[in-house]
Amino acid sequence: MPEKKFSEVPKMQRDFFEKGNAALQKANWDYAIALYSQVLAAEPGFYECRESLRAAQMKKHANASTGFFKKMVGTASSSPLLAKAQLKLRSNPAEAMEACEQILNSDPNSVSAHKTLADAALALDFPKTAVLSLEVAFRASPRDANLAERLAEALVGLGNLDRAETIYDELLRLKPNDQEISQKVKNIHAQRTMRDGRYDEVGSDTISYRDLLRNKEEAVSLEQANREIKDSDVAGRLIAEHEHLLISEPNNVKKLRLLAELHAQKRDYATALSYYERIAEMDGGADPSIERSISDIKGTLLDEQIKALNPDVPHEAEEISLLKAEKAEKQLEDARKRVERFPTDLALRFELGVMLFKLGKISEAIQELQKAQQNPNRRIQALNYLAQCFASRNMNDLALRTLQNALKEKPAFDDEKKELTYLLGVVLDKMNRKEEAIEQFKLIYETDIGYRDVSDRVDAYYAAGGQ
Repeated sequence: MPEKKFSEVPKMQRDFFEKGNAALQKANWDYAIALYSQVLAAEPGFYECRESLRAAQMKKHANASTGFFKKMVGTASSSPLLAKAQLKLRSNPAEAMEACEQILNSDPNSVSAHKTLADAALALDFPKTAVLSLEVAFRASPRDANLAERLAEALVGLGNLDRAETIYDELLRLKPNDQEISQKVKNIHAQRTMRDGRYDEVGSDTISYRDLLRNKEEAVSLEQANREIKDSDVAGRLIAEHEHLLISEPNNVKKLRLLAELHAQKRDYATALSYYERIAEMDGGADPSIERSISDIKGTLLDEQIKALNPDVPHEAEEISLLKAEKAEKQLEDARKRVERFPTDLALRFELGVMLFKLGKISEAIQELQKAQQNPNRRIQALNYLAQCFASRNMNDLALRTLQNALKEKPAFDDEKKELTYLLGVVLDKMNRKEEAIEQFKLIYETDIGYRDVSDRVDAYYAAGGQ
């Protein structure tokens, strides 16, 4: 349900809203809050009312006593309401929002309540409402990197690119080697180019794509450069164009990188590798994404050798095994070097940890993943792999606690939570806690009967007389 404007809500709710505004003007905070809350209970998407409620809560709080005893009472009373809100997130997000607003009536700066309210708002497709709460939470907790990123993503969704970019720039200042954030900044730049250049109006009745460009040849080049390049002739022409431009700017990293990508798309991996290595030599290996691209290209070259061999021929099958082992060893070596070069980049530690886990090097994997969980962008995934590491060693109690901690941080029942729930069921089953295990599988069965072997597990339980 989309958010609503004043004119889109029923007259009765508009009248109550106006009465609330009058009470707010008279500094009758409690009456204003009661009226706004009544309106929002009927029309949770009425954004203007939500804004006014927030203003009333803030003004009441600013004019109230903030003694120690009052703070303690407010905190104690908010705990069950917060638990209720988090419980209702999946089944009834509107009710979760109401519970959060009850907390905010006494503590309008509650970070936990605002985070939960934002989750509920996004579940109801209320992006402006989500941003309203995330902004307040971010002001109260400016060092929370995960919260900052959530706010920036929500702002991008609303088209507020300038504010989002400011937040991402601050995050990059704190974590200069975080490639995910760096990519998001690049995406914002691309969106701004589209917006400022009016490219997003292409296809409308008022503007055509070529009307935006003075030179028709430039239009053709832009169209071809911004789509997935499947035609070898087109890629070849673009390569020729940019190699010609590179003559006057031999150290232009953007052009070198584009040429590397174009050659990779043409499956000319050797040339692509030479461009990536040229960039790495120029910047002294300062960009971990280039180092990763070099490693990926080398892995692809080995894949090409493997594809050329016949696994049914004994000596070629043996060579395939050797090449696969060489690829795994080389990629692990490269991942370790990246971590050594950028020891504070927790995203790189996560990559290394996953690689070590898949290679069966569990102790080393645990060490890297324990560090990687401090990265808010990788925390849940790191906990997932940590639990799998523990389970692989039959440390089922540790796996259980790790999965439970991860699930506490996942209010929405998305694919990631589904996987965590399934793994929790598997661990409980290994611990012979069958009834608890089946409850986890049933949670998934209710929403996705085709997930892994959940259907078989649940059906077998009921067939055996389970209740």
